[in-house]
Amino acid sequence: MKLAGLTSAVLAMALASPLVVAQTAVAGSTAPASAVDTASFQALKDMGTFLQTLKRFRASTSLTGERVLADGQKLLHTASATVDVQRPDRLRARMWSIRSEREIIYDGKTVTLFFPEQKYYSSVEFSGSNGELVKKLEERYGFEVPLSDLFLWGTPAAPVDKIESAMNAGQDLVGGDLCDHYAFRQGDFDWQIWIATGAKPLPRKLVIVNRSDEARPQSVSVMDWNLSPAFKESAFRFSPPKGATKIEFVPAKTN
Repeated sequence: MKLAGLTSAVLAMALASPLVVAQTAVAGSTAPASAVDTASFQALKDMGTFLQTLKRFRASTSLTGERVLADGQKLLHTASATVDVQRPDRLRARMWSIRSEREIIYDGKTVTLFFPEQKYYSSVEFSGSNGELVKKLEERYGFEVPLSDLFLWGTPAAPVDKIESAMNAGQDLVGGDLCDHYAFRQGDFDWQIWIATGAKPLPRKLVIVNRSDEARPQSVSVMDWNLSPAFKESAFRFSPPKGATKIEFVPAKTN
């Protein structure tokens, strides 16, 4: 289950150091059957299936992440992101923190990365689905779209067979919504997810803890949803503001 897209792209905006918990959960060995609650797996699958049915939506996240100093002291940092989506091939994402801000705009033909404060932008031609865009940006340019897991859950790109343990932790309220609370262990990471009950099983909260660091840094992301957004088609078209400078979209170096 890939988790980085829910957190790392946003944390990168907030943290001054790469020593944060929001990373891709790594594969681990298969756990004994007694450690796995199959109903918890099914809840993930049901959530993913529902997410794939959404044609238009706005998802927002407010994230708090911990950075661990050399002496073990933890510092908290915050960041936010909003993603407007119209399937199959329209997307606009905005990420911001006190340190920086950036946007990504995709109209089905061209994807643009824009830095509003510096007025820099870079565009490259692309045609494909939002899910294909998310994958290509990460592979070719090392850039993660915030909340990118929303395009992966419910698809073969988000398998659950590497999860070592799963449990139902009961119910809780997130922003006034009653949610089922699930806890999982995968490699060096423990993660919890709160999924809204009822006919719309949306992910509402995600917590990831890095057990490979003895300080156990964690990230906490709370997600809000609008399934009837008012944005127009023009929201996915980028027009450079006056004084903006175009720069090159450089592929990431590979080993």
